[in-house]
Amino acid sequence: MLVIFVYIGSIIASPLAIAETMSNNLYRITWGNFNMAAGKPSNASYAVSYTAGQLAPGLYTGTNFIVKSGFQYIYSIIPFAFSINNIFIDFGTLTPANPVVRTNILSVSNQSAGGYIVTAFENHQLFAPATGQYIPDTTCDGGSCSETAPGGWSSSLTYGFGYRCDIVSVTNYCNSDFSIVSNYKQFADNSKSEIPQTVFSSHVSGRNQQAQVSYKANVSSVQANGAYSNFITYIATPTF
Repeated sequence: MLVIFVYIGSIIASPLAIAETMSNNLYRITWGNFNMAAGKPSNASYAVSYTAGQLAPGLYTGTNFIVKSGFQYIYSIIPFAFSINNIFIDFGTLTPANPVVRTNILSVSNQSAGGYIVTAFENHQLFAPATGQYIPDTTCDGGSCSETAPGGWSSSLTYGFGYRCDIVSVTNYCNSDFSIVSNYKQFADNSKSEIPQTVFSSHVSGRNQQAQVSYKANVSSVQANGAYSNFITYIATPTF
């Protein structure tokens, strides 16, 4: 019996945000920054953020530009968040020359100025500890795809493990390597010191921007029986 499991992990790489805070045993004052005045006054009818004492704070616009000057524009109304809807991919029992595809959905919420990227890598190729055997990463039908180069993978006689990224709704956030629907790639192999590769990204802020990742496995008749597994790590990083 040949069984495959893929375990999914994630990392959010986000810069540390620090605001100035003054306090003692009687009071605590939190300011966005130290200037003549700064804060976020509010009541039942309004909420306002402001800074004073900076050089020309305010919102400035023109035909070809928008300038937001002042620390009140730094904070984000969309906190950076990354989620994966299924972190355990079970291929079940594989039979030779019968490819199996499983999917999950990756979601990012972000408002950083430069957008974000989501990269991925595997800890090693699919491995069966009991036998010491591997299922190799696919090289696709033409034998040339890798962690950096995509390739078409349609033949049931092409073996290995690979992935692709697909659009979920209106906007396609996937790497352009997957613009051809039959294209797959290998995951970068951390055991071989391969560099994590971008799966999807965006330069536009928004909530729950999603991409679907498809995992494909296919084995030959000479593949040794066993329970094979590896661990895929996704890293979501805001850019500025």
